[in-house]
Amino acid sequence: MTEEYDLIVTNGVCVTASDVATLDVGVKDEKIVLLAPSGSLAQAKTKKLIDAEGGYVMPGGIDCHVHLEEPSMFGEGSSADSYETGTRSAIAGGNTTIVSFAPQQKHLDSVLGALEATHQLARDNCYCDYGFHLLVSNPSPLALSEFAQLANTEGVTSLKIYMTYTALQLRDNEILSVLLTARQNHILTMIHAENGDVLEWLSDQLEKQKLFAPKYHSNSRPPILESEATNRAIALAGLIRDTPILLVHVSDPAAAERISLARQKGQPVYAETCPQYLFLTRDDLDKPGFEGAKCVCSPPPRNAEDQGQIWTGLKNGTFSVLSSDHCPFRFDDAEKGKKTCVTEEHPVGRFRYIPNGLPGIETRLPLAFSAKKLSLTKFVEVSSTNAAKLYGLYPRKGSLMPGADADLCIWYPDGKLNEFGLTNDMLHHDVDYTPYAGRRMRNWPRYTIIRGKVVWNRDHGGVVGEKGYGRFVKRAASCLDDMWKTVDEEGSFDLESL
Repeated sequence: MTEEYDLIVTNGVCVTASDVATLDVGVKDEKIVLLAPSGSLAQAKTKKLIDAEGGYVMPGGIDCHVHLEEPSMFGEGSSADSYETGTRSAIAGGNTTIVSFAPQQKHLDSVLGALEATHQLARDNCYCDYGFHLLVSNPSPLALSEFAQLANTEGVTSLKIYMTYTALQLRDNEILSVLLTARQNHILTMIHAENGDVLEWLSDQLEKQKLFAPKYHSNSRPPILESEATNRAIALAGLIRDTPILLVHVSDPAAAERISLARQKGQPVYAETCPQYLFLTRDDLDKPGFEGAKCVCSPPPRNAEDQGQIWTGLKNGTFSVLSSDHCPFRFDDAEKGKKTCVTEEHPVGRFRYIPNGLPGIETRLPLAFSAKKLSLTKFVEVSSTNAAKLYGLYPRKGSLMPGADADLCIWYPDGKLNEFGLTNDMLHHDVDYTPYAGRRMRNWPRYTIIRGKVVWNRDHGGVVGEKGYGRFVKRAASCLDDMWKTVDEEGSFDLESL
């Protein structure tokens, strides 16, 4: 009896992190079941057939740095996107899985309570599959004792800590406690590395000189704040017997150089960068009036030369992943958005109180793909496969192998789509601007397919998926580069070995 498929994608150029080949893809029961020579499945029995017409067929995008529906922890601003609108925007940009944050606030002892509160926000509201990182701001004895349950029962195998922001900043001794407990439970620790104490001092000095405009956000966060904190994070992780860490949203070439050096010495140090450090510069903050606030994020975009070196870091493996750090605030909003810091006394706002973050979940893949600065295989590696490996989703996600979830992003064939300028009204987030307005786009995801179901069809209906289709995905420990080998071989941390 001839097998019937749920979906066949024919005439596509399949791209993985290691290969490019013309293949047909057969899907059944939400899984990839067959990769076959191009055109060989065109006449097979199937419920749905997609002719890719020579377009690229890739594993769906995996964006593992996404802020949605978080409580106000940085002042008056609050996230513009809910789990519904954020994941709707995600699928329109070719993403099939996101990992967002479950934030523990400073006054709370438990991390499990924060996790359950975030589950309630996301449950039945997501268009794509999703997981959570635990954001730890109070590593109390109770919180640390809950790490084992996070990893072993809840399927949460990563957490994030901050070296800056009053509401989140951990001291070095607290960082060490987190690293030690994370190591014992095979949990990957993500670190926002900026020196918060120096940042506050510089901000005070700038304000004493009446320098309040958005452009001074960059002056308050010079590159040395990032490189110093990156060096300290690597040193602290090394002290705890080379505990694996991932430095998030790296913008500074000196920080990238320190990461590369640690990796060359065999330390399990990984890094992420984001589109804002590839497509924006500090000049974007220096616009008339308050306009520059649209591009305020932390760390801030650097100069054009730095931007070129960050591209190099993506190409040479210094950066394992390209994430969006989608942290959206509406611009023209004086109650919850960027303009909460605009007053009669400060008509151009106060840079230190501008809500930090940019929307970018939908534009991450199209921007990087259209730039044509990465090989096809490197593009898949940094936008999908490495994220799946780092965050315990591989090979279920981030691959095209039989048995994997049928999560696909299908692009237009080269030359099929006329180049166009990006506008915010093309996007599906709940934000009133995009910092990338006017950027020239050479391609865009034509189809996004999650577990065999088409959820985005750019030519016929746009978002055709349904809220609630997305599932929570429990994750295993990271499997990139056998990063836990040293931990397993050396066992527990031994003070006498120092």
